[in-house]
Amino acid sequence: MKNNLTQIAKAGLFIAFGLVLPMMFHAIGLGSTFLPMHIPVLLSGFMLDAPMAAAVGAVTPFLSSVFTGMPPAFPIMPYMVFELATYGFVISLLYRQLNLSVYISLFGSMICGRIVAGIAVWVLTTLFAARLPEPIVFIAASVTTGLPGIVIQLIFIPAVVLILEKYGAKMLRRNYIGT
Repeated sequence: MKNNLTQIAKAGLFIAFGLVLPMMFHAIGLGSTFLPMHIPVLLSGFMLDAPMAAAVGAVTPFLSSVFTGMPPAFPIMPYMVFELATYGFVISLLYRQLNLSVYISLFGSMICGRIVAGIAVWVLTTLFAARLPEPIVFIAASVTTGLPGIVIQLIFIPAVVLILEKYGAKMLRRNYIGT
């Protein structure tokens, strides 16, 4: 029971961080370049079980869209829900369950999330006539446009996780047997 409450409390903090951080970046016109909503979702994957991290990834863009209008409700928010949910789920699975390194877990989740976003874009364009580029073009453009944010994520997130592992946070990995 205590673990569930801890997971829920942490999830709430990551969601709140995922709502506030993009507002700060968008205020200075750097939102889509630096991908600020991705940072708390990716961090949640290192600290939460996979289903809870996926929930953080799905709920954050939805609530942000409702409360701030960013991302726009259609067509961007739907694919972001799937993309960010995939980030949280995959990073938690790779890092916490399979005990892969911080870097492999992060990079693997970023690849899987972009693939899922491409699939979601295909569904949105095919079934809902959304005006979005073809999935391959979309993925290439999202990587190119978001390259500064990706670089920040690849530097900042492993540093935070490694510091937390070394100095505190009651170990992040699920199967850790602490004293």
